[in-house]
Amino acid sequence: MTGERTIPRPSPTAARPRARLVTALGPAVIAAVAYIDPGNVATNVAAGSRYGHLLVWAVVSASSFAVIVQYLSAKVGLATGRTLPQLCRERFGRRAARLLWIQAECVAAATDVAEVIGGAIALRILFGLPLLAGGIIVSGASLLVLQVQTSRGQRGYELVVGALFTCAVAGFCWPTIAGGPDPAAITAGMIPRITDHGSEVLVAGIVGATIMPHAVYLHSALVTRRFGTVLASDRRHRLLRATRWDVGVAMTVATAANVALLVAAAEYLRGAPIEDIVQAHAGLRHAAGPVLATLFALALLASGLVSSSVGTHAGAVIMEGFLGRRTPLAVRRLVVLVPALATLASGVDPGEALILTQVILSFGIPFALLPLIVFTRDRRLMGDLVNRRTTTAAAGLGTLAVLAISLFTLVS
Repeated sequence: MTGERTIPRPSPTAARPRARLVTALGPAVIAAVAYIDPGNVATNVAAGSRYGHLLVWAVVSASSFAVIVQYLSAKVGLATGRTLPQLCRERFGRRAARLLWIQAECVAAATDVAEVIGGAIALRILFGLPLLAGGIIVSGASLLVLQVQTSRGQRGYELVVGALFTCAVAGFCWPTIAGGPDPAAITAGMIPRITDHGSEVLVAGIVGATIMPHAVYLHSALVTRRFGTVLASDRRHRLLRATRWDVGVAMTVATAANVALLVAAAEYLRGAPIEDIVQAHAGLRHAAGPVLATLFALALLASGLVSSSVGTHAGAVIMEGFLGRRTPLAVRRLVVLVPALATLASGVDPGEALILTQVILSFGIPFALLPLIVFTRDRRLMGDLVNRRTTTAAAGLGTLAVLAISLFTLVS
């Protein structure tokens, strides 16, 4: 008919690569959950309320290095079809794998303590529940999230985790957006500086909270379970490109949330007597109103719930890889619950416990990163996905920097 216009449709061959790219996205979102957990909230709020914008550089630097780390973890899984802990057991032997497993379990326990405490604090803020009762509820709810993987598969699990991840990020970012951040102050905070011992400890805590060892172990497993062993070179490279996008987008969002938390604390809470997240919520309520304060508390609850679920998942990957033994997730959840609930029942200050767990985590980072660098630079293992020299150099320098920060903090 005259005047009609035919709209061209993309050819199946053109649409197929885009569809493959979209379906390859998802594993990095689960790993990125570890980068917005309650430990991140505690260290970023403490940094912003005590030192203003001074430590923005630490958050951005650690997050930038974390992008490299998570990409390498995903790549080693894609190239070998095995998880990082499995490769450690195969390449280093059972005795070394056992030692690595012990330290990895200590790191996982510290992580779980932080996540359960964070969720319990959120329930106290929102509903006035005792911390111990809140910790039990968060642990039980996180197990329900894990069961989605059994009933709906990894894709369904990724969707649920992604939804909770989005809720947490939105709640953490909105107070900063609503308050109108100061670009000049944020830019000044990008200059690396440390003023006293307290800022030294917080830098170590930020590094430990940002580069999470259990997320490094987990990401390789998420990729292998999604793609298995990929032999065709062209498909491997397509999946690697999709992985770059997956990691880049997920980690950029997590970085934005962490910077927003620090900036919000600097803008709303600077100079206030903030000692923990409960006081931070009260200060935010006073400075910004009840709506933003409630959004912050809901984001903290979503963060604690989803990160506790992911932490248990990572712990199962760690045990299976290093020891070759599978543990039901429900059993794993009950075992790792003990130190978290013991901490809550002991009466230890939850805010200080949160920050301390992140400092502990910083000491476990090199044990995950050094094997990762060794494996990804090995052409016989990685094939055509082997690291470029610049990638290995960047990862090595970042690992040395993390190790130096941890040792300096321990000595000082």
